[in-house]
Amino acid sequence: METSYTIRKFVPNDLQAIMQVNRVCLPENYTDFFFIDLHQRYPETFILAEENSKYLGYIMCRIEIGLSNLGLGGLTRKGHIVSIAVMPQARRKGVAQAVINQALEGMKYYKAKQAFLEVRVTNEPAISLYKKLDFEISRTINGYYSDGEDAYVMTKKLDPKP
Repeated sequence: METSYTIRKFVPNDLQAIMQVNRVCLPENYTDFFFIDLHQRYPETFILAEENSKYLGYIMCRIEIGLSNLGLGGLTRKGHIVSIAVMPQARRKGVAQAVINQALEGMKYYKAKQAFLEVRVTNEPAISLYKKLDFEISRTINGYYSDGEDAYVMTKKLDPKP
């Protein structure tokens, strides 16, 4: 599959365009401060895709310390995929997979041992992609989204960086 888009790290000049992608694609919208804060704290995991100066999608993450839900025992560093969005015209072209893979590498840079995300239980295309990338459904959170829809928490073990 030939790709003509590029994957790169977010820079602050991208903010307005990325916020527009977020508004077009997702019902959950964030403040500009939220985007910039995640970028400043975890720049290795804030990735975007663009083609001919058009923004196709993005992923932003943070690193958290919490109990492992993969039986790794005790507290562990976890990469949390906070938001991922791909413009409708760019879907099914490998964009989401490309930004996720880049973000997972960024999580390893921060020494995360696992990655996790929340996804709407009805979002079959996303669930299918995450399963393809070795994420597994670890639990359900009832009423997670503002409209009352449930979310699956999906988790993946990260192999340490060599």
